Amino acid sequence: MNDFGMPTLIETLTLEECAALCGALNLQFIELNMNLPQYQLNQMDIAHANEIATQYGIYYTLHLDENLNISDFNPYIAQAYSRTVLETIALAKLLGSPVLNMHLSSGVYFTLPNQRVYLFDRFKDVYLKSITEFRDRCEQAIGGANIAICIENSDGYQAFQIEAIDLLLESPCFGLTYDIGHNYRSGGADEKIILKRKDRLCHMHLHDATEKKDHLALGTGVLDLQKYLTLADEANARIVLETKSIAGLTESVRWLQKSKDCE
Repeated sequence: MNDFGMPTLIETLTLEECAALCGALNLQFIELNMNLPQYQLNQMDIAHANEIATQYGIYYTLHLDENLNISDFNPYIAQAYSRTVLETIALAKLLGSPVLNMHLSSGVYFTLPNQRVYLFDRFKDVYLKSITEFRDRCEQAIGGANIAICIENSDGYQAFQIEAIDLLLESPCFGLTYDIGHNYRSGGADEKIILKRKDRLCHMHLHDATEKKDHLALGTGVLDLQKYLTLADEANARIVLETKSIAGLTESVRWLQKSKDCE
């Protein structure tokens, strides 16, 4: 049985508001968005967060800052982001969070008349060295804790990013997040990459989509949602109902319940 969770919604400004909604919808966890000021490392009240989790019978996963670039060629920037991840691992241990969701930056590119040249590709040896060093630091920080850093697909993986993912997956501390809407909007290229590594799929961002819109409530777009629910079940992956509003989240929960009732 998969655990289902909700993202941090802009309409719920406090953790307690999020948790109350999560409990009311019978969801199991909240994915805390660390782009928001109230969920920064220096702002989190860990004891209070744990009290709220106990009160509502939920737990947390953590969505790392989307600007994260642990391979930036500027060492001061790269060190700051790496430190952020390592300190978030420490936070995850205190919260009992099993997943850190992470985007893998594609970095800067130069636009030529007939192509884009990604600097991480042009200087791939430097890039992959930074990925390996990051992996090893994270593995040491996680130790024996039950925590996975899950890499989420976003705009379609570049070849150098696939190499980086495979380096990260050499460690048992890393896994994959499959965002099905991102895959659809980027032409479906990510799916075959993720399915090839299906044994490392730990987490899913589930929402509907059309050619023009993403993060729609379940049942309001064109995606074959049952296919992805089956995939998540086979992989025993957690599922975030990643809509952007309370109304969309509530509609998604209703759709899920109806689909279960029809089984």
